Amino acid sequence: MPSIGPISCVTIAAPDLQYMIDTYHLYLGYELVDHGRLSAAQAELWGLPGLTGRRYALMLPEGEGHTFIRFVDSKPAPDYVAFKHMGWNAAELMVQDTNGIAARLAGSPFKIIGPPADLSFSDKIRAMQALGPAKESIYLTSFKEKLPEFDTPDAKHYVDRVFIVILGGESVESINDFYGKHFNVAKAPVIPAVISVLSNAQGLPAETKHDLAALALQGQSYIEADKMPPATLPRTARDGELPPAISMVSFIVKQLPSGLSWLAPPRTLALAPYHGRRAAVCVGAAGELIELIEGAA
Repeated sequence: MPSIGPISCVTIAAPDLQYMIDTYHLYLGYELVDHGRLSAAQAELWGLPGLTGRRYALMLPEGEGHTFIRFVDSKPAPDYVAFKHMGWNAAELMVQDTNGIAARLAGSPFKIIGPPADLSFSDKIRAMQALGPAKESIYLTSFKEKLPEFDTPDAKHYVDRVFIVILGGESVESINDFYGKHFNVAKAPVIPAVISVLSNAQGLPAETKHDLAALALQGQSYIEADKMPPATLPRTARDGELPPAISMVSFIVKQLPSGLSWLAPPRTLALAPYHGRRAAVCVGAAGELIELIEGAA
């Protein structure tokens, strides 16, 4: 049984914090539940003490649940292009109606980069992809029926929580191995699948199939591991800044595992999403920042 999950928080580097708050509220129905400035302890936890005092905001789907989206005031990263870099590529949100949300986002600050379509490996799953104001990619996915092979949450809200995070690496095997070794995540089978947004970004034919695997975590959460094409660039951050777009993903763990190198010593933080629990940050197999929060969801 995996010792990691559910997804607790997706952190996005936001060049215009208020615009992100307004956009996610107006078009996705997310509600602001906390905001303030990063403490020295939190900035140091991330290995980025220069972020002390930066503004942040936490949002939840209609103000409910335990899976936050966190925006952190950040400097722009003009060289970042979605799906051309390793690391956290996208956050996938469960929605009630993929076609309906596509209509809502038409003409919005979210640029639709993949119109609604059934997945190449299952016509029971319908998804679309959009690029947000901070160059972050989000997938908006609905299930026409429950699939026995996927333990997925129900969409209580029109746009609900993040239930999958998409991670791009040099190979699916390296990601499988990392999460298996450190978090006892079962090795996920590799599926060749069309990922149109990845092919489009990399200038590949639309029909190109990419290796992916869905790593099942606790709490109806998943990591989708995508094998990135050879021309993919590393995910770099400006000096003293979080990586651009989706910077980091936070997960609940029963206890912080041994055998990982932390960016800073673990510490206890009072505010959400920590709620007085211990946390630490490490770097994963694809260079991704992983924040681990100890204790119950």
